[in-house]
This record gives sequence, C-alpha cells and structure tokens, in this order.
Amino acid sequence: MSAVTLPQATEMRQAQAVSQALHDAMQADDRVIVLGEDIAAAGGSFKATRGLLDAFGPQRVLDTPISEASIVSAGVGAGLTGLWAVVEIMFMDFITLAMDALVNQAAKARFMFGGQGSVPMVLRTPHGGGLSAGPQHSQCLEAWLAHVPGLKVVCPSNPQDTYSLLRAAI
Repeated sequence: MSAVTLPQATEMRQAQAVSQALHDAMQADDRVIVLGEDIAAAGGSFKATRGLLDAFGPQRVLDTPISEASIVSAGVGAGLTGLWAVVEIMFMDFITLAMDALVNQAAKARFMFGGQGSVPMVLRTPHGGGLSAGPQHSQCLEAWLAHVPGLKVVCPSNPQDTYSLLRAAI
C-alpha cells in the first residue's frame, strides 16, 4: 500500500488530522460510519468529529448513549452487516467496559468463521495523561490490547502518522 499523506501541507493538530482522515474516508466510501458519545452535533470531546454530521448526515454520524459496551457491540454488528464502523470511545479507560464485544466478538470473528467473515471496524480512543483528567481518564492500555489475537493496535505520535494510520486502518 502506498503512503497516504495529508491533503494540505499546513501545520495541523492531532484532532484535525483525525477529522480530515475521517472526512476523507467517509467521502471515499459510503459504507464508512462513525459512532460514539457526543460525536455528532457536539463534534466529540476533542472536536475530532466536528463537521462530519453536517457533511454526511445522521445516518452515518451517530451519537450513541453513554454505554461503551453498546457502542462497540453496535460497531461489531455494523461490520458484520457490511458497514465499516469507526467507533470512538471517549477515553481509553472506558474500553474495559467494552472488552466482551471487542475481544470475544470483533477480534475473534475471523477465526470463528474460518476466515470467511470478519469485523471491519476501527476503534479510536485517546489515551494517556497530560489533560489533568484524573485517574479514570489517563490510562494507557494499548499494550494490553496488543496482546489480543485479531486486534491491531497503532499509536501515532504526530498528525501525519495519525492521518495516514487512520486512513490505512479504514
């Protein structure tokens, strides 16, 4: 696969790179949907989904209830039915609430169906300290997730990597 680069050569923040990658992916493929808490009208906690609702409508940009297990389960179901869900979990700490859907369904689907099916889904979540967000909003659990067969974990460190890795994942 060739490298995917940001469309403009301007300086950009991580959230803007996420937003651009999501916009470009949704524009390129009608099967891409985005779901999570406060991602539609509010534009997400870090404004990474700002403008997507206006551009793609409520059928493809879905605000969900505050239930991480339900959000990831909906993403799994969407993937199994032919959509490509980009699921946002507000903070990585809350991924623990969705481990059944992520680890026992999404990650194992390809193995359970003998390679005949999979769950095309991207789970996106911010992690780490630096926001003074406290002990329940600052964990880095990517090493834990990287040990789950069937999951691929990436942690971009700059906007270009963020854009490229998210586009490649979708």
